[in-house]
Amino acid sequence: MQARAVMACRLNSLAIGKSGVTYELLKRIETLLNLNIVPVIPEEGSVGASGDLTPLSYLAAVLVGEREVMYQGQRQATQDVYAKLNITPHVLRPKEGLALMNGTAVMTALACLAFDRAQYLARLSSRITAMASLTLKGNSNHFDEILFAAKPHPGQNQIATWIREDLNHHEHPRNSDRLQDRYSIRCAPHIIGVLQDALPFMRQFIETEVNSANDNPIVDGEGEHILHGGHFYGGHIAFAMDSLKNTVANLADLIDRQMALVMDPKFNNGLPANLSGSTGPRRAINHGFKAVQIGVSAWTAEALKHTMPASVFSRSTECHNQDKVSMGTIAARDCMRVLQLTEQVAAAALLAMTQGIGLRISQNELDEASLTPSLAKTLAQVRADFETLIEDRPLEAVLRQTIAKIQAGEWEVCR
Repeated sequence: MQARAVMACRLNSLAIGKSGVTYELLKRIETLLNLNIVPVIPEEGSVGASGDLTPLSYLAAVLVGEREVMYQGQRQATQDVYAKLNITPHVLRPKEGLALMNGTAVMTALACLAFDRAQYLARLSSRITAMASLTLKGNSNHFDEILFAAKPHPGQNQIATWIREDLNHHEHPRNSDRLQDRYSIRCAPHIIGVLQDALPFMRQFIETEVNSANDNPIVDGEGEHILHGGHFYGGHIAFAMDSLKNTVANLADLIDRQMALVMDPKFNNGLPANLSGSTGPRRAINHGFKAVQIGVSAWTAEALKHTMPASVFSRSTECHNQDKVSMGTIAARDCMRVLQLTEQVAAAALLAMTQGIGLRISQNELDEASLTPSLAKTLAQVRADFETLIEDRPLEAVLRQTIAKIQAGEWEVCR
């Protein structure tokens, strides 16, 4: 998927008509996309100026029949695939090799994918927060619209609205014995809302980069000018990805804190330790979600570690020609890793909060009929894969399955 996104981004940029390439080159990239012949591109090796030279050289090599591709699920020599499909290697015209390699297509492709995943995680984290509030017998007044009208960040208020609607706040207000829940519940809209409010400007940065000519030199065909500049510099993408990974990692940290609350009998308002469903004489030897929470803590710590901005670690390369570079591709790769880790945290929380709500229902502390259709749908989706954890059993398979569904956007997280 990532390499296909790179191809699409490079094609879109070259098609603007400022890069001095032939129509035949554009058609060849289109052909490879349509046939799903995908270059094998290394993740590492780009400093983000002159764009993504090293990884994009692998796309250029494939176009001329060199290196390797993924085709029909197998890694194969490009020349073998071309021979099989009767494809003639493209012969590069003047400027085409440079135009292919000199640009921001790799970092921008990753940014497009990261943006979509982060947008989904904002909605999913809101759903998980509502589930955590139910598990903890939380106070739904924390999400009241009158309260949020006093601090009108639009994204933050959207998150509060999603949580409030999931909790059916007006029809069945849930007032716990606590006036104020802990911050990981009460302040969830303020935490997730930072990402939600930042998404529009990040989208603007990414969309502008996607729809730009970002190689060098730029060819003005009408005025017959060759213009040398620095459009390959990926500073906007670097900033967007450094910012995005920060806001996403905060979601992991938020959910990690929610998980800590629901696991601990000192804070979970009457639930068993680690949300264990075991009872009777075997209760002492079953540990519920204890090991899962350790994993969540580790994934969160790693996500937080990756929030150091990559863009400030500029290096001087190419005999000081590239003496200030963007590090945009490294920032984007960091962001993808943070997203993966946060999705793992979210998957664990979906299982744990489903268990917690189930325990409340079994203890007659929550009427399942009172759940909103949105929350009931999520519970049903999780329960289709996950049976209540009573006796300890391996959870890796269902965790991986849940992560895959998150990444495929299969959890319906909007009303």
